[in-house]
Amino acid sequence: MPKRALSEHRPYLLASLIAAVSYYFVANDPIGGIWLMGWKAAGVGFLALYAAHRGKGFDAWLIAAVMAFGAMGDALLEVSFLIGGGLFAIGHLIAIWLYLRHRRAATAGSQKSAGLALLIFTPILAALLTYPLPNWELAAGYSFLVGAMAAAAWTSNFPRYRVGAGAVLFVVSDLLIFGREAGRIPNEVAEWLIWPLYYGGQFLIATGVVQTLRHPELRAGKA
Repeated sequence: MPKRALSEHRPYLLASLIAAVSYYFVANDPIGGIWLMGWKAAGVGFLALYAAHRGKGFDAWLIAAVMAFGAMGDALLEVSFLIGGGLFAIGHLIAIWLYLRHRRAATAGSQKSAGLALLIFTPILAALLTYPLPNWELAAGYSFLVGAMAAAAWTSNFPRYRVGAGAVLFVVSDLLIFGREAGRIPNEVAEWLIWPLYYGGQFLIATGVVQTLRHPELRAGKA
């Protein structure tokens, strides 16, 4: 069975890594177009396939849907921030549902405080970064969903230093995007950090959730 799992499922992770790492080096291609949008979407798209094929039960389909909406958002951000952001928002709502289905039986005070901080300060930081640009309210509202997703992940019973940490990396990558668009963060710095943080976060989330669904002993409190 281990050999079968390796041959049938891990290629999705390998394909995801190859697509994501290679995209990092072609992201600024001036030609761009559909081919670059597809390349960008492939990294997280393969994570969706990994979750669908490797996961177990209804929750595996939920995390696969989260990754699928993320992949579509990756592609369509190149066309419209509003459309791409809307797709990500749907994915965040599904992720929140998933994490709330797997709440910890007991949450320490420090864990509750961290979750509350993610929920409150993520939209505040987004607003401070984007005000007074047009649509700064949309950025803050979207970031509330991102913060809620990260808070739910951090306080879920999925491994905190995989799924929770991955969600925090997602928060940081989004805040860097807003800072770049507002001119508050140098473009060179943002371009260097955003994609690795975003993809690394998605990779940790997808693999952390899937492996925990397959091996419940990895749930928080034991890992």
